[in-house]
Amino acid sequence: MALPPQLSNQYIKQKYRLVGQHSAVKTCHWLRRSLNTAGKEHCYKQKFYGIPCHRCIQMTPTLGHCTQNCQFCWRITPETLGINWEQTKPIQNPEDPDTIVEASIKAHQNNIMGFGGNPKVPKKFYQEAQEPKHAAISLEGEPTLYPKLGELVQSYYNHGFKTVFIVTNGLQPKILANLTTEPSQLYISVCAPDRETYLKTCRPLIPDAWEKLQETLETLNSFKCPTVLRHTLIPKLNMHNPKGYIKQAEKSNATYLEPKAAMSVGNARKRFAYQDMAWHSEIREFAEAIAEASSYNIIDEHEPSQIVLLSQRLKPIKLY
Repeated sequence: MALPPQLSNQYIKQKYRLVGQHSAVKTCHWLRRSLNTAGKEHCYKQKFYGIPCHRCIQMTPTLGHCTQNCQFCWRITPETLGINWEQTKPIQNPEDPDTIVEASIKAHQNNIMGFGGNPKVPKKFYQEAQEPKHAAISLEGEPTLYPKLGELVQSYYNHGFKTVFIVTNGLQPKILANLTTEPSQLYISVCAPDRETYLKTCRPLIPDAWEKLQETLETLNSFKCPTVLRHTLIPKLNMHNPKGYIKQAEKSNATYLEPKAAMSVGNARKRFAYQDMAWHSEIREFAEAIAEASSYNIIDEHEPSQIVLLSQRLKPIKLY
């Protein structure tokens, strides 16, 4: 089912480049910063995991589809536009993974074409950016609603990509447990320390969501790739009870924890203001509280992204 024109038009206005019937690509803030500074400024993924920011595609195979309506989410929602749109069901008649991958690469190249004439961007750096090697399936929507997610990961590998990240809300445990190909790194959004806070923060759109998230956490030990619990935090909403976050970390034995400040951007501005955001010092303090009471230790941080990295490891795994 194609997106309603009210939704697709809004995505286009926000500089999403639509790919087929249910996918999209958009350049992130840090990719543009990296190009403009010849790599001197870059995102946390480059600092933590060695992913060259200027060679990364940010995409989604499930534009407009999600099983949560999080308070901090920037995406356009049907309720915002006052339309009816069934966003929680898996993609019907999903497009072929190879088609999506090839179209996403082309769309990404078109998105950054203007940087080729920018004197700040070295020619070699721009040429590298035109040949992306890393995909972040994290732009918008819930990727597990694309029925061929494992095949999509494999297709990126087949097209010469070195890493593929998946970011999911964890509400499809059986889909994740049965991926035909693992990503290079798997992110689970764990944005509440308890069920009550989860319902207020993530506002799930399907039944038994908290229980499904806990089931996903219990299956993470079966993954060979590094796993991450991402905590997107707002001080007055879900930035409390570090022991609750620790309990979930210990259940999952995740490779990393990433407490990060939620950003008041996009449609999230309608739900919390700039002054409601956490400062990096507050994120660091919360991370320290987790570290003091768990087997996880702070091993890195990226203040421009307002994120701290914790792990049981001494150093993060460099994936590239």
